[in-house]
Amino acid sequence: MAEIVKTFKKPIPATRFIGKRYGDEDRVNGGFGVKWGEWFENGWFDVLKKLGSPEEWDNNIGGVGSRSDGFKYWIGRFTPAGTPVPEGFDYIDYDAGYIGTCRLKGHKNNIYGKEVMCVHHIQAEGYKPLGGKELGKEFTCFERYLDCENGTEEDFSALEKGHMFLDICFFVS
Repeated sequence: MAEIVKTFKKPIPATRFIGKRYGDEDRVNGGFGVKWGEWFENGWFDVLKKLGSPEEWDNNIGGVGSRSDGFKYWIGRFTPAGTPVPEGFDYIDYDAGYIGTCRLKGHKNNIYGKEVMCVHHIQAEGYKPLGGKELGKEFTCFERYLDCENGTEEDFSALEKGHMFLDICFFVS
């Protein structure tokens, strides 16, 4: 079972999210793992890493949202505001604000799909998640994938085999 090990709120500067948008029709076996595989196989994360990232947001991101034409899932990275968008990618611009984060620890097979649990936890901590209408943007919740460069040595040495950390993040006021 996934457990919330930390909750925090941090500022994020004005930023541009660059990535690709997918819909329900792009799911394979209920998820987007195949699309993530395409990203690594095609080197798309490497293309975006070269563009730079706002401090503390140098991570691969899976964004969850909806539009009038249905559910959408984004894969990509945050980049500095105004970053030129490479051909074949789309983008969303965000104003400076705050991100409320629930850091989950759990086995890679059961750490996903915990957004509802996390939004309730974020609210219990006193943060107000902002919806898409308030932001005027497409996604309001996202998964931030952590690796050894983005966590402390103590954090990662405590992980059992097959376990990982995943941040579920919300734009908050």
